[in-house]
Amino acid sequence: MASRQSALSIAVLGELSVRRGGALVPLPASRKTRALLGYLALVTRSHHRDQLCEMFWERPNDPRGALRWSLSKLRGVVDEPAVVRLDANREHVRFIHDHVELDLTEAERLLDTDGASDAVAAAIAALREPLLDGLDLPGSSSFNAWLVGQRDAAGRLRCRLLQHRATAPGLSADKQWRCCREWLDCDPCNAEAAARLVQCLRELGRHDDAERTARAFELTMAQAGLGVPGDIRAALGSDDNDSAHIRELARQKIRFCKAADDVQIAYACVGNGPPLVKAANWLNHLELDWHAPIWAPMFQELARDHCFIRYDERGNGMSQGQAADISFEAFVQDLETVADAAGVDRFPLLGLSQGCAVAIEYAVRHPDRVSHLVLWGGYAAGWRVNADAELIAEREAIITLVRSGWGRDDAVYRQMFSADFLPGATADELSWFNRFQRETVSAANAARFLEVFADIDVRHRLAQINVPTLVMHARGDRRIPLASGSQLAAQIRGAEFVTFATDNHLLLGREPASKLFVAHIRQFLALG
Repeated sequence: MASRQSALSIAVLGELSVRRGGALVPLPASRKTRALLGYLALVTRSHHRDQLCEMFWERPNDPRGALRWSLSKLRGVVDEPAVVRLDANREHVRFIHDHVELDLTEAERLLDTDGASDAVAAAIAALREPLLDGLDLPGSSSFNAWLVGQRDAAGRLRCRLLQHRATAPGLSADKQWRCCREWLDCDPCNAEAAARLVQCLRELGRHDDAERTARAFELTMAQAGLGVPGDIRAALGSDDNDSAHIRELARQKIRFCKAADDVQIAYACVGNGPPLVKAANWLNHLELDWHAPIWAPMFQELARDHCFIRYDERGNGMSQGQAADISFEAFVQDLETVADAAGVDRFPLLGLSQGCAVAIEYAVRHPDRVSHLVLWGGYAAGWRVNADAELIAEREAIITLVRSGWGRDDAVYRQMFSADFLPGATADELSWFNRFQRETVSAANAARFLEVFADIDVRHRLAQINVPTLVMHARGDRRIPLASGSQLAAQIRGAEFVTFATDNHLLLGREPASKLFVAHIRQFLALG
């Protein structure tokens, strides 16, 4: 039996690590071998070798040979001369958990301890990191599906620990409101979290923030088709008459400015809080998308906390349609022009899809003006970068089809993009998006945009980003694969990476992921 001195500690929250007697144990370089260790440590049962082979290795390779090799490497990590922790025979493999400390298990045990303790705060911080970070395995669908489920369970544990801490006696008012805010962001429809947060803010004398939080929660519940119980409504201190506030949010102020090459750019400001600037993406129209079924609920929520500033890229929407220069450099200059025209000195910058690359370039050029960087569904390099001949031929054919058929009455050509962007949309939502694309951009400009997007390459800029960065991505994104988002986050120093359970590249306002999107932005900006 192992002594306490020889006890093994395994951390699965964040990057996988193993310690023996407090000292780090080197892990194998093979990602699959490390993923196998994480799986064996978390699933406390015996595993049939064939099941492990199917989960981690593709045929027609030699999966049993690969498994044997991985197990031999892992024995050097977890076994000791007098202690066997990796028990394997011809048919089964089992990880023996005696005298093994697992950070996830320790975090669960803290639910039965003092919620105000530093240990609980440390566990919450650890749970903000993705479980087995960086160990997603391209091509291993069974393992990835299991990993998504484990990460969701870890997210739920974080919510429970936040509730445990937020309701603990003896927690200071400053720590309590921050904990309540994170709890509500983690569980946006939790009435108790909302009521406690409002109460904390009032006790701290932050009455405007308390009122804004109460109204935002009621709007969230209404959009989810839920009512607020009477006792919670009383705790929130709100009434049923929120229509005036909602009407005020609907009043966006549209203005125009000119880029260096005299191209006219339309931009809009809405809300009265600190600034939040959104880089333009495919496709925008300041009037049409403000009331759209896709992103309008998210935009309106962001405008509750900020002066939300967005604009139409040159060549589409309300900006000048005819522009000699449609290029990545021109897109960056448009963002520079809008930020200057809006009169904002320092601000968080939000990028969606290819707008992420524009936001990245701006943040590197103007580090003194960007306080935070938030990226959704982004990529650092377009499809033409390092593409093979087959992919290039396929994508070039699509651009040709767009050039010839985008403006037709039937939506066949535009539907190619709608299906990729919004696989979870209803027929009515897809019909709206098809019309929106046609009304937003001409066929010629749509093709020009696609040409520019294909050649984007800001990979060399990622290491130069020196602002807090939040990278978010849809797990089932068909347009920009999840791997693109994880690679983006991995190359930005200190970036936080969050994934959502949706297949939509553009979030639908009605889906839970859109509420999580706003919640994560609020938490990220609040934490500074």
